[in-house]
Amino acid sequence: MSPLFRLTVTETRLFLREPVVVFFALAFAPILLVVLGLIPSMRAANAELGGVRPIVLYLPIVVAMGIALFALSGLTQLLAGYREKGVLRRLRTTPVGPRVLLGAQLLMATALSLATLLVLLVVGRLAFDVHLPRLLPAFLLGHLLVAASMFALGLLIAALAPNGRSAAAVGSLLFFPLMFFAGLWLPRARMNGVLLTISDLTPLGAGVQSLQDATAGHWPHPIHLLALLAWTTVAGGLAARYFRWE
Repeated sequence: MSPLFRLTVTETRLFLREPVVVFFALAFAPILLVVLGLIPSMRAANAELGGVRPIVLYLPIVVAMGIALFALSGLTQLLAGYREKGVLRRLRTTPVGPRVLLGAQLLMATALSLATLLVLLVVGRLAFDVHLPRLLPAFLLGHLLVAASMFALGLLIAALAPNGRSAAAVGSLLFFPLMFFAGLWLPRARMNGVLLTISDLTPLGAGVQSLQDATAGHWPHPIHLLALLAWTTVAGGLAARYFRWE
């Protein structure tokens, strides 16, 4: 096995030993979807949304929220905690470089986020009659790009944060505005022109729209895909550039 694969397996095992982090990273989103689905108005057709049931539009938002929680809470604290506990200092004496370590974290997080996505789609379909995305390849592409961009951002925070507490604080500060532009409190369909433009340039805003387009049977707009690629490239590159072992 390659060093990247071996390290990914090891990191996954270590991550799954943290029950609180695992809950918020993997279980919180499905629970939130169930809570939203139990609200009668979420299951009824809404004329302001073009006759679409709100739960259908909120499923991609909940998917994005699950990724954001994983990236800005679990992943940042995990890696920053490694630095605080001296784990990274010991890894520095091994052939593992920053790119291998960050790559293993990225692969682990992406794989686990796909497992959460599967749970969300199954719950939505069986519990609330939310049909599977009409354009499933586009939906998976959008999910992978959202995951890559958010996890790269989380790794950047972890690379710069001196300890787990500061990483958690920065992650929390970013989480709420990013979720606002994702449409959690104000759906993107109701945003004015300025807010919608800003939303299109954020990783979660572009990601949610890409997932909603794929759900409706359309390929995501190139602007949204480019925004996600830009966040992944810039944040990932900076994370590798400014990574600190101590």
